[in-house]
Amino acid sequence: MRKSLGPILLGLGTFLLVFAVLAVMWIPGVVKKTPVDVNSTTNLSGEAQRLDASTGELGTPVPITVQSITQADSEKSNDDVVVFVNGSCVVENADGQTPPCVDGEDPRLVSASEDTFATDRVTARSVPNGDFLPAGTVQHEGLVNKWPFDAEKKTYAFWDGTVGAAVDAVYQGTEDINGLETYHYRVNVDEAPVEVAKGVDGTYTNEVNVWVEPKTGSIIKQSQDQQRFLDSGAQVLNLQAEYTDEEVEQTVSDAESSKRQLSLLTTWVPLVGFIAGAICIIAGILLLLRGRRKNNSGPAHVQKSKAPVA
Repeated sequence: MRKSLGPILLGLGTFLLVFAVLAVMWIPGVVKKTPVDVNSTTNLSGEAQRLDASTGELGTPVPITVQSITQADSEKSNDDVVVFVNGSCVVENADGQTPPCVDGEDPRLVSASEDTFATDRVTARSVPNGDFLPAGTVQHEGLVNKWPFDAEKKTYAFWDGTVGAAVDAVYQGTEDINGLETYHYRVNVDEAPVEVAKGVDGTYTNEVNVWVEPKTGSIIKQSQDQQRFLDSGAQVLNLQAEYTDEEVEQTVSDAESSKRQLSLLTTWVPLVGFIAGAICIIAGILLLLRGRRKNNSGPAHVQKSKAPVA
């Protein structure tokens, strides 16, 4: 058994080293991809003022809630592209009892929208609709609902559905949110010509702040300060909203869990393979050398000579 242990350790060590090399080359490309089973709900809260038709001026600020539901369509997605369906609802919630969304006839409804888009599972950037989405679907540009894995300290193109184009999300710095390091990006849209309501032209101004966990590209927190004006100059909307405290706690927890999994698979698995492989190979070589020394230092046989007979 001892004689065979050396070669066994050499073989095991070689296997572990090869596995570690393959893990370094292969695992990141597998795990650093947006999953195709996403089903997430995001909640924001804030205040809004809407145009009072009876006075022609903005009404009193009222509390609002914003709920956004994003689901991946696994049947339309593939190894490289993930297709998303998003529904968003903004409602006045003065009594704190309003449902997350109400129908179009309810006066508490501020806005409701649906969106469908396709993004690259690695870069998180929008891809051509092509065969992924029905004809006539709005073609998105840039990032939409997340940043890429290993986000960088630079400006990214970020989709703004109101403008209908990508705008610059400019890196602002690193900030700590509930103990988690994030990258802060800011979007500034200034008096962009848009439809402020269906069939009504006007301008749109918005400051969007996004905090991203760089390893996973997950959005940890987001806020916006939005105004809309008619071409006459009358303001029709003044809205501020940001992730609720509960939402931030959840996104931080999810990001920390994802970071641990990524670290385990992309760092610790290869590292253990390299260390264990090296130890096995060294131990195997030492055992083989020890065995050879024993063979070379076996008992010497001395031949006794007989005295000559006179």
